[in-house]
Amino acid sequence: MIQKLFSKLSFVAVLLLMTGFAQAEQTAHQVVEQTVEELFADLNANRELYRAEPETFYATMNRIIGEVVDVEGVARSVMTVRYSRRATDAQMLRFQENFKRSLMQFYGNALLEYNNSGVRVLPASAPEGEQRTEVRMEVKDSRGTIYPVSYTMVKINERWMLRNVVIEGINIGKLFRDQFAEAMQRNRNNLDWVIDTWVDTVARTRAAEAAK
Repeated sequence: MIQKLFSKLSFVAVLLLMTGFAQAEQTAHQVVEQTVEELFADLNANRELYRAEPETFYATMNRIIGEVVDVEGVARSVMTVRYSRRATDAQMLRFQENFKRSLMQFYGNALLEYNNSGVRVLPASAPEGEQRTEVRMEVKDSRGTIYPVSYTMVKINERWMLRNVVIEGINIGKLFRDQFAEAMQRNRNNLDWVIDTWVDTVARTRAAEAAK
C-alpha cells in the first residue's frame, strides 16, 4: 500500500516538474501568444455576458493573465522608491491586491468597449533579452482601426512575467505612477488612504478621460 502511494506521489511530482520545465522553456513571445489567444477567445465567446456582468470578466482576466503579471514588481514601480520604502509589508501586500484589481478593470473595460476583429502578436524585431524584452501586438477593431500594444516582459524565477503595457503610445505604468503621486499629494501623504481607495482612484481617472 505504502509503495503504491509512493509511486503515485512520485508520478505527480514528475508531472509538476515537467510542467515547471515547460513553463521555463517558453519564450516571452510564446507566453504572450498563449495568454492573449486564451483571453480573446474567451472574450469573443462571452462578450455580451461580460458587458452585462463586467465583474465576471475581471475574474476571468485574473484567472487567465493574473499568473503572468509581475504584480509585486509593477506595484513597487507604481509606488516608486519614494513611497515603497515607507510602506510596511502589510501595506505592500494590500496595494498589490488593489493594484491587480485596478489593472483588470482598466484593461478589461478597454477590451469590452469595442469589438475586435483580429489580434496579432508581431514577430520579434530583435533577439529576446536574457532577463527583459519587449513583445509587440496589434489589435484590430471592427472598423479596421489597428491599436498597437507593447508588453514589457521580465524573467523571474525562469518564467517570463508582464511588467508593463503601452497601449497606443500610452505608458500604463507611467500613467499609474503619476496617479499614485498625485493621490499622495492630494491626501497629504496618507499612504493607507491612497492604498485603500486606489481602485476608485483609477476608475474615476478613466471615467474622466473617457468623458473628454
